[in-house]
Amino acid sequence: MTTALPDSIRHRFPLLEQSVYLNSCSQGALSVDVRQAYEQYLQDWDEKGAPWDLWVERAESARGRVARLLNADPDEVAITTSVSAGVSALLSGLRPAGSRSKIVMSDFEFPTIGQIMHAQELLGVKVEHVPAGPDVTVSLERMAEAIDEETALVAITHVCFRNGSKTDVKEVIRLAHEAGVPVLLDSFQAVGAVPIDVRDLDVDFLAGGILKYLLGSAGLAFLYCRSDHLPNITPTQTGWFADENIFDMDISDYSPSPTARKFESGTPPIPNIYAGIAGMDLMHEVGIDRTEAHVAGLTVQLLEGLDRIGATVVTPRDPEKRGPMIAVATTDEWAMVNALAEDGVLTNPRDGNLRLSWHCYNSAEDVERTVSALERHGDLLAR
Repeated sequence: MTTALPDSIRHRFPLLEQSVYLNSCSQGALSVDVRQAYEQYLQDWDEKGAPWDLWVERAESARGRVARLLNADPDEVAITTSVSAGVSALLSGLRPAGSRSKIVMSDFEFPTIGQIMHAQELLGVKVEHVPAGPDVTVSLERMAEAIDEETALVAITHVCFRNGSKTDVKEVIRLAHEAGVPVLLDSFQAVGAVPIDVRDLDVDFLAGGILKYLLGSAGLAFLYCRSDHLPNITPTQTGWFADENIFDMDISDYSPSPTARKFESGTPPIPNIYAGIAGMDLMHEVGIDRTEAHVAGLTVQLLEGLDRIGATVVTPRDPEKRGPMIAVATTDEWAMVNALAEDGVLTNPRDGNLRLSWHCYNSAEDVERTVSALERHGDLLAR
């Protein structure tokens, strides 16, 4: 770990002048870059009225930045308002049926994924959950047992929002592809903190968003669809910005774009696109490889401190099996969150645990301050 990274960028996050911010797993800290992007949107609106040529260009710029981030082609990327919207559009076009009418998903999925998958039961689809292994990660053995000739889709999380465990994504994809099954990867808790190369992963579909480690705001997300799947998927959940010729204003037929834009819907979230571009540009400047290495060093330091004060860590200890978030067991999650907030340490709970998520702007001093605060409130730690 090096102090050069946080020292070079912390001044761009005013919140860090007064707080230790460990809630990037929920929402990245606000940078001056993103604030200025919102101001630019308001200025463009104020000065130009309704500059839709400019705003559509901004949306395409966001698409290009996501493609660069994932090592994808822009035509493989849909810009959506949420992962929920993108994945719902995808499933409306996949329509599992016949001999392959089962969806396999891990028990670590975010509610969006689970609820969308179970909604397919209304169409006759069976959903099978794969429980975690003893190491609290997605079990490869159990996943292999669940994937069979009836499976139409495998849905897995990249990094679990509950406990911070990281899935062996490449191995799950290999298992699924050996059975002829495509994979949907939810990378929301990874993108921006973990390098992602869709070519290297050979993943079929990938969903993510901008408001966490990509430092944008809510209301902007994306869906990647590998190019060879595009001709075979026709969504029924759609909108006018998914049309092949958006501004033809044709109401006489359904002519979806041949690109991943077919998974889009109505008017794009222009203010959030301005913010998202600024956030992605900031992370491109910082470097996601560099961020991952920096965070790995911070989490080692954190785990040493947690062990010293006798805290119970829920996240896997193996660095290959964890992401940027460490979960700590508590006796009262909200009491702990509120106590830490009084000390200027901003966190977030889930499932009775305290989630401590680390990013490029966090420092070794943040770790020391956090461990000291947890020790002061040791009565709220589950031993």
